[in-house]
This record gives sequence, structure tokens and C-alpha cells, in this order.
Amino acid sequence: PKLPGFPPEQRMVLVACGPFTPSDGVAFEPLSDLLEVVARDRPDVCVLLGPFLDAKHEQVESCQLLSSFSDVFRLCLRTIVEGTRSAGSQLVLVPSLRDVSHDFVYPQPPFAFPDLPKEDRARVLLVPEPCTLDID
Repeated sequence: PKLPGFPPEQRMVLVACGPFTPSDGVAFEPLSDLLEVVARDRPDVCVLLGPFLDAKHEQVESCQLLSSFSDVFRLCLRTIVEGTRSAGSQLVLVPSLRDVSHDFVYPQPPFAFPDLPKEDRARVLLVPEPCTLDID
């Protein structure tokens, strides 16, 4: 996929790879820290690679989550989209084979996010794994 054009000056691209939770809980503190960096630095493009909810996480493997995998994952995506909105960054979300709430096939299809707010649809790109990303 090709992201919409940017002015010809230099681009800031932030790339981060999950998991975005500590090993002893699913409170997404590392994700919150990352969203603070995005709000502060305001990158042009923010590429986030999964896993977002890791299949190898201790609480996932032992079925200790209080919500379903898909509910926790949707909350994670909603947090990312809302947390990057004020920065205006183009957001690219790439799945991982370890995302517990996504298809375990390769190549992986993009995430389905039917609840994506209309105001974010132009800046949020859901891509397959693998993919080639052309920035400008």
C-alpha cells in the first residue's frame, strides 16, 4: 500500500514491535508509554507490528483473562487509534502470527476493524503480513 503524499521535506517514521504488555499482566503499560512518545514527537508515520495480544503471554496461555481475546484486542486497537489521533500520525498496523485473536495463517490478512471511527479511516492503514510499505 502507498500512504498519501507528504510534503517533500524529511519524514519521521516511528516503528515499534509488540508485545505491548508486560509479562506479568495485560494492562498495556508499554503501549501507554509508546503512545506518550507518539503524542510528544508527532511522527508522520507510526508503524506498529504485533503481537498486540500475545499468544505466548502467561495469562493468555493459562486462560486467566477476564475478557475474551477479541474484546481485549479491540480495546488495544481502540487505545492505539485514540492515542495517536491528536498527533495526526499515519498509523500502520501489521499483524503477527502470535496475535491470539487473529488468523494463524501465512500470509496473514490485515486486521478486521469494523468499529474504526470514520474520522480515523483516512489515517489508519491495516496491512497484511508480509507487506511492502511505500512511504511517499
